[in-house]
Formats: sequence, structure tokens, C-alpha cells
Amino acid sequence: MTPDNSPVSPILPGAWLGMVGGGQLGRMFCFAAQAMGYRVAVLDPDATSPAGTVADRHICAAYDDEAALTELARLCAAISTEFENVPAASLDALAKSTFVSPAGRCVAVAQDRIAEKRFIAAAGVPVAPHVVIESSQALAGIDDTALAAVLPGILKTARMGYDGKGQVRVGNAEEVREAHASLGGVPCVLE
Repeated sequence: MTPDNSPVSPILPGAWLGMVGGGQLGRMFCFAAQAMGYRVAVLDPDATSPAGTVADRHICAAYDDEAALTELARLCAAISTEFENVPAASLDALAKSTFVSPAGRCVAVAQDRIAEKRFIAAAGVPVAPHVVIESSQALAGIDDTALAAVLPGILKTARMGYDGKGQVRVGNAEEVREAHASLGGVPCVLE
């Protein structure tokens, strides 16, 4: 591999490709890769995961299981992930010995809505009006006028929300407070 973790030569059919995550996107990846002649190994903790059931090799283990990560890295010429909620540290560990895309540092930004908005804004790209709510205590200190500027809106958990999970439609400041409490008081973005 080169210093930027990219393969030195093309990865040809017959090689093993790895997928961290065994959901529907991983399943589609398996079918496409296998149709091109690649073999696919999937790392997913669910023995009945959609991708794991069609992969050539299913490593049924937690995403941060060191032995499983070592096995996946040893087996595969390249590894990707089918969703952003895998530990970025696991992708970094894999990248020490094989090509991984996206990089752990990219996934770390993508898996946190607050970090994502800050990253995009720092790059000079306009972002939708929003309010960051780091905690219940922080929310208590946010003026209702600041909240009203983005209402009605959607309160979204900063992490682990997907497919509508971790999201609540809100219309006023009181609903924001109630929704934040119902989401466990975790860091959120109101937009």
C-alpha cells in the first residue's frame, strides 16, 4: 500500500472485499461484488444479518472485536462500511494493514450531526439554520427566540439516528424541551 493507504495495484476479481456492517446496503454490495467475481467477507454481530447471509464469509462478532478485525484485515484486499454507525476506531485499526474506505476520520464526522455541521460550515459550505443542543442544561440556557428561528423543525439526536429514528417533529420551544427529554437529554441538533 501507499502512504495514503491506497492499493498499489488494481484489486482484481477473485480477491476478497470486506464489508463492516451486514444490513441491506451491505447485501446489495455483496451481490454486486460477487457478480463481478469478487469474494466478500462481512463483519456483523447479527448471525442473520441480510449481508451476512449472502456473503462468502460472515464473521459474526462485534464491530470492535479485535480478533474479528484482525481476521477481516488479513483476509481482504479492501474494506468498506455499509453505514456510518460503526466505531471509527475499528476502521482505523483495519487501515493499519489493508485499504479501508471511507477512512475512520471521515466516518467519525459522518456519525455525529454536530461534528458534521461544524465540518461543513468550516469548509465554507452553507448549512441549514440550526441550533446545537449539547445537553439538557445547555437547552435550559438557550433563549426561546433562538429556538423559534428554526421552528417548526425536527429535533435530531446527534448520534445513532437513522431512518427517522432519533427524530421528533417540534413546533414550539416547549415541544423542543419535551422532545429532548424524551430522547434522553442526549446531544441533539434542531433544524
